[in-house]
Formats: sequence, C-alpha cells, structure tokens
Amino acid sequence: MSRQSAATAYVLLEDGTRFDGEHCGAPGHALGEVVFTTGMSGYQESMSDPSFAGQLITFTYPHIGNYGCSAQAMESERPWARAAIMREAVNREDSPGAERGWLDWLSDCGVVAISGVDTRELVRHIREAGAMRGGVFPADTPVAEAMTLIEAEPPMDGQDLAAVVTPHEVTHLGDGDGPRIAVLDTGIKQSIVRHLLARGARVTLYPCATSAQELLARDVDAVFLSNGPGDPAALEYVVHTVRELVGKRPVWGICLGHQLLCRAIGLQTFKLPFGHRGANHPVKDLHTGRIEITSQNHGFAVLGPDGTRTIDHNEPVRWETDFGAAQLSHVNLYDRTVEGLELLDVPGGTVQYHPEAGPGPHDSLYLFDRFLERIAAA
Repeated sequence: MSRQSAATAYVLLEDGTRFDGEHCGAPGHALGEVVFTTGMSGYQESMSDPSFAGQLITFTYPHIGNYGCSAQAMESERPWARAAIMREAVNREDSPGAERGWLDWLSDCGVVAISGVDTRELVRHIREAGAMRGGVFPADTPVAEAMTLIEAEPPMDGQDLAAVVTPHEVTHLGDGDGPRIAVLDTGIKQSIVRHLLARGARVTLYPCATSAQELLARDVDAVFLSNGPGDPAALEYVVHTVRELVGKRPVWGICLGHQLLCRAIGLQTFKLPFGHRGANHPVKDLHTGRIEITSQNHGFAVLGPDGTRTIDHNEPVRWETDFGAAQLSHVNLYDRTVEGLELLDVPGGTVQYHPEAGPGPHDSLYLFDRFLERIAAA
C-alpha cells in the first residue's frame, strides 16, 4: 500500500500546499504557524519550550523519539508547541533515563502529531515561501474546512503570546548571599533558571506585566529578560517597563529579551522569513573572536545601524541609542543578522541565541559567568 493511500492525517499550509502522513499523538487537529527546527536531539525540550507557543514544529532530523521522554527534559511545566510534524516517529523507552515513550507522552499531553511526512520537501517549501500559518488535520477533514480554520488563525505578526505563557505569581528561587536577579518572565526555560542558580544567584520570576517601580522597590541587583514567544513589537508594555529600568539596574536579555531590550533603547525589530530554530547555528563572538555553535529559537531579529537587516563584516559596529552607544557583540554567520550587543554607557547587554542550550551545544555557557561578573562590577 502506498504512503499516500495509507494516509490518516495531513499537513495543510495557508498557501494550499498539502503533505500527507499518518496520525500519531493526541486526536483532533492543531493550528498555528508552521516552522522547522534542525536539532538532532532535544525534541522534548523543544515541545516544552514556551518560545514555541502558537507554533507547529517540523523536525528536520528524520527519526524523532529514539530515546524516549523524561521529566528532567522538560523546559516548562507543559508542552507549548501545538503539534509535532515528523518523517519517522518512534515510541522507544530504551534510554536509561526514559520514563515514557515519545508518542505516549504526546498523547498524554494532548499534543497532535503526524509521522510519515516528507519533511525535507516541507522544509524546502518553508525556506522558499517563508514560515506561514497551517494545520495538522485528520485525513477525513475536508480541505475547504481545514483552510477556513487556517485563515481564521491569527498570524504571528502582532501576537502577544508572552501574556499566555507568563506566570501568574511571583516565584523566589535560591538562597544565600548571591546577586539578586529579577526575571521578567516572558516564557523562561528551566535550563536558564538552573544555570543562574548553579552560579549562586538568587532568582525571582515576575509576571511580564510587572511594573518597573515594583522591581526597583525590591532592590534587585540586576534584571534579566527571558526568552519567549511572539512578536516583540506587540509587547510595548514590557518595552516601557524595560526603558524605565535601563541605567538604573544592569539589564541582560536572551532571545525575546534581547529584542525587547533593543526596542527599549530605541532600535527596531523585523520578522525573519523562516526564523532561526535548531542547535547548529554558527555565531561569532566579536569580543573573543571565537566562533560558537549555538542553539536558537526565534522568528524575529534586530535591525542593524542605519536600518540594515544584515551586518556584512565582522567589525563591532555601533548604534546611537536613547541610552548612549551600543556595540555589536555577536553576529550570525549563516545570514549575518545581529546576534547580540553591549550597552557602552549604561550596564547591559544581550544575545539573541540560547547559551543555556538544553540539551546542548554548550559553547556559550560562559555568557552566564560574564553576566554575573558584570553585575559584580556594576
């Protein structure tokens, strides 16, 4: 029997492109932005990363599920990605650390999934046409009905998904006499929290709508802006808060936090055609000259000086911002986009990628040490 005749589910994109496969995971359909990630491992970390909220993940690596699932691999309390799209899904529990099979875990968590998809062709299409809305549907769903559902789904541009993933309560973590770090939690990964705590920091997670006045009243040593989903341009209330913090406390941002800090100092962001998602993105640290292999998960980027989308050389170019000069610290070697900057006249800096990188690579873990060193210096 051919794969097409045996299809029990399909992926449909908003431009009408269809890919057939076999249903797995939870029953029903899923809608959102269809993106792809190139990581060979870390499938459970990806699904539970709040930065994937509102998205359907296409995995480029063909076999997904080889080592099962475990509580240790969770980056948050639940999966946030709405569906998993795979070439060949397996349900093994052979790894010593496995507590559940991958497909069993997806079903238990209510996540729709599809296997048997020509993910190579799907990714080639997204790379050419750009990330777009789409859905995973049971095979008996009429295409016209599926397309109506897709067209009713809001695009990623303009979406405030941080308000969906942010915690409702303040959480205090760590003890001792280490630096007190306030996190504006727009969807922080547990790996980030673990690395800060392991370095002796006392971490407090705040809902992303917390005011600057409340944070400053806590007499914190620094403010950390976390990763998270959605369009940074839709988070002007967070940007306003960050503007009131810059210059009063050291501020450091990762991923969405990088974009929010940049907008707070007067820079602009734009949507990438298909984003950076995976564990193999080369980035050059212009401070050390080293090239790091990094883990990334973002669909937006920061414009360079004079509104350019790319930096065509490896020089630490500068911006003039509302808070003085800022200098390029990291550049992406795939597409030459901005990957980080340092504030020169007030304490602060950013990186676009994920130095915590659960489950890896770990080339950039030194950034946590650099951050804490600069807090001490400030």
